[in-house]
Amino acid sequence: MKDSWKILCINPGSTSTKLALFDNDVKLDETNIEHSSDEIAKFDGIISQLPMRKAAIYEYLDKMGVAPRDIDAIAARGCPGGHRYHGGAYAIDQDMVGECLKPANAVHPMCLAPIISYEWVRDFHIPAYCYDVVMTDELDEIARVTSLPWLKRRPSMHMLNTRAVAREVAAGMGKKYEEVNFIMCHLGGGCSVSMHNHGRVTDMVPSGEGTFTPSRAGMFQTYDMIRLCFSGKYTAQSLRDLFQDHSGLVAYLGTSDCRAVEQMIADGNETAKLVYDAFAYNIAKDVGKMAVTTNGEVDRIVLTGGIAYSEMLTGMVAKRVGFIAPVVVRPGAIEMEALASGILRVLRGEEQAHTFAEEY
Repeated sequence: MKDSWKILCINPGSTSTKLALFDNDVKLDETNIEHSSDEIAKFDGIISQLPMRKAAIYEYLDKMGVAPRDIDAIAARGCPGGHRYHGGAYAIDQDMVGECLKPANAVHPMCLAPIISYEWVRDFHIPAYCYDVVMTDELDEIARVTSLPWLKRRPSMHMLNTRAVAREVAAGMGKKYEEVNFIMCHLGGGCSVSMHNHGRVTDMVPSGEGTFTPSRAGMFQTYDMIRLCFSGKYTAQSLRDLFQDHSGLVAYLGTSDCRAVEQMIADGNETAKLVYDAFAYNIAKDVGKMAVTTNGEVDRIVLTGGIAYSEMLTGMVAKRVGFIAPVVVRPGAIEMEALASGILRVLRGEEQAHTFAEEY
C-alpha cells in the first residue's frame, strides 16, 4: 500500500471555487477562486458553468506545477439531490454524474464537483469520492414523521463540517466520536443544529426549519406562509430568492455581515440589538429542541462555522443553553480537511466507499 497520497479537494460554491491540495492529511495549499456576479450572470443555469469551473481548476494546478496524473485521488464536495445517502464516502461514478446532470438536481454548484471529478476518473483513472454529503440520512424513524403521511422530513445539514469538528472535540475529551452525544450548531450563511448521538446524526433542525440567518428566512407559521404564497406579490422563484438571500439580518438591517451588525449595536441601534438578540434566541431554541431527543443526555454543545467567530453571538447563545451541557466554541469550518481525511481513510482501507446505485 502507498505511504503517500496526493489528494485534490474541490468545493464549488455559489460565487467561488475552493480548492486544496493535501499530501495525506497535511494541507499543502488552499485557495478560494472568486467568481464575480457579472461572471456568474453570463451562464444560463448551473451546468453551463462547467467550462468556467474546470478552467479555474486547471489554471490552479498549472500554477502549483501539478499535472492531473500527479493526483492520486479527488475529494469532491457535492452530490445530486433527491437521493438518500449513508454517512461516509461515495465513489463518484457514471450513475451519480447522470443524476447531477438532471436539471431538477442541478440546483447548486456543488453538483458540478462530481461531474468534473468523473472526467478525471474516466481520462486518468484517478479515483474520486464525495464524503459526508449534505443529504446524509441517519435520522431516527420517529424524526421523519410529519402531520401528513405523504410528507416525510428530509435531512439537510452541514454534515461534513459538523461531523469533522465533532470528531475533533471528542478527541480533545479523550473519547471517540461514537462514545459521545453532541449538539452541533453550524452558524454561517445557513444555520443548522443537529444531534450527533453516539456516531449517528439522529435528528436535526435544518436551515429553513429553525432560526433565521444573516440572509435566510428560517421557519414561518404555516398560515403566514400560505398568505405569502397566495398574496399575488411573488412567483415561486422570487419567493425562493426572498427566503434564500433577502431575509433575516438583511431584511431588517440591510447587511448579512455580523460584524457590521455588532457595530450598529455599539453605535446604539436598538433595532439591530433586538434582531441580533432574536437570532441568538432562536439558535438557542433549536439547541433545546435537539436536547429533548436524547432526554437531555448531552455531553457538549458545539458552536462552529464562520459566525462562531463572533464572541458576542456565541456568548448570548451559551448563556441560554449552558444549563443543558458545557458549550465549546470551535469557529470556522474544516470542510477541506474533512474531505481529505475522510477520503484518506478510504484509500488506506479503513473505510469502505458506498456506490450511488446501491440500495440504502
